[in-house]
Amino acid sequence: MTTNMILGCISCNKGVQEALFDTTFLPNLFTMILGFLVLTILVIVLSIFSLKKYKRHSALIPEIDLLNPVPLAITFIIIGIGIGGFIDGIFLHQILQWHGMFTNKFPADTLTGKSVNMFWDGIFHLLTLIAVIIGVISLTRLLRKKNINPSPKLAVGGFFAGWGIFNFIEGVIHHHILKFHNVKEFSTNPDLWNYGFLASGVIFMIIGFTIIYNREHFTARLEK
Repeated sequence: MTTNMILGCISCNKGVQEALFDTTFLPNLFTMILGFLVLTILVIVLSIFSLKKYKRHSALIPEIDLLNPVPLAITFIIIGIGIGGFIDGIFLHQILQWHGMFTNKFPADTLTGKSVNMFWDGIFHLLTLIAVIIGVISLTRLLRKKNINPSPKLAVGGFFAGWGIFNFIEGVIHHHILKFHNVKEFSTNPDLWNYGFLASGVIFMIIGFTIIYNREHFTARLEK
């Protein structure tokens, strides 16, 4: 038992090291980071769009100070992206073990395959952790500002929107374009699960953005 446990360690199993740190290591790392860069760009675009919407409402009634709903919504979108990634990793990768990060390239049916996928799952969780940390830092900075709309609905909407964005973008890039893995590898119809994952992203985004873009969030007044 002890020997098998030691052999599962990346730093002490040469076979795992060779399978992990081969010519695909840097491309795999780059593509994982690229996925989160796409998410970052999308958040920036949403921020610009939302700020323009807020400014249009402000211009209609310039004599009234309005509470800005954009910072809190965007902050929770970032947090939702990170937590959405954790939900995916914790439930689908670890508890249910339907897939690993690269199970379509490195099947997890051997000790080496399992160890390689576990490593990349860790990198995936590291990136989602960074997203959550960025969101929490942003949230603490909002506490100093007085013109921010603090509606809990914005937080809920932002969370679902972020979770949906994560599911959709991760699904498109990792499941369909790069084919890193299927949602459920050992299935007679993996495409059904893959498209179901995309559908969950769309549903969460609809719920989230419907809550966020309620007119009341863009017309709330600053109390003096």
